[in-house]
Amino acid sequence: MFFEPPSAQEEALRPPKLGPPAWYAPPAEEMGAAVTSDLLLARTPNVAIALPTIRAFTTGCLLDVEIVMRRRSLPPDDFQALQMSVFPHMISSVSARGLPDNLLRFGVRFADGTKATTVGQRFDLAGLPQDPPVSPQLSWLLGGTSLRSGDNDEGSLFNIGLWLWPSAPPETFELGVEWPDGGIELSITTLDGAAIVSAAERSVPYWPDPPLGD
Repeated sequence: MFFEPPSAQEEALRPPKLGPPAWYAPPAEEMGAAVTSDLLLARTPNVAIALPTIRAFTTGCLLDVEIVMRRRSLPPDDFQALQMSVFPHMISSVSARGLPDNLLRFGVRFADGTKATTVGQRFDLAGLPQDPPVSPQLSWLLGGTSLRSGDNDEGSLFNIGLWLWPSAPPETFELGVEWPDGGIELSITTLDGAAIVSAAERSVPYWPDPPLGD
């Protein structure tokens, strides 16, 4: 054979392929416990941003955000551009000179003034440091679209996840959203940190640890 697969020894010597670090995304083997919030974060004639649920994990919490858009009187090209700007990794003009109006941004602020936002987030997972950062992080996890009945121009739904690391403090804190091109000025909603911390105690693994000796 001219081309041969690597030997078992070579395969065993390869370093394991690391996934996203713990501070960047929820733990892979943990289910999380849901906290129902049913909050409407912001609404305009064309855009609604909601937070139906929060999932609490032992290491942080995942904010399950829905972004719903309808075209109404918007020209088709403007509506399409608005839809595309839901994907922040496709917006390359974020710099120290200022934030582009088409950048949808989220952030949290705790009682002591500490903030964490999605502005300037890196999406190249291979370059992420494994060591946890010093400050809290709010990571935008790229999501997808969900089907809804009706005219496509009347209901485009995008699901995204915002991963807050580490666990939320057991007190109220603020969640902010702003999107100039979507017509959304800075809107701030209060979240119940104590309810999130309590829910994290109910989070269970997908697969329980096997008995010793198996």
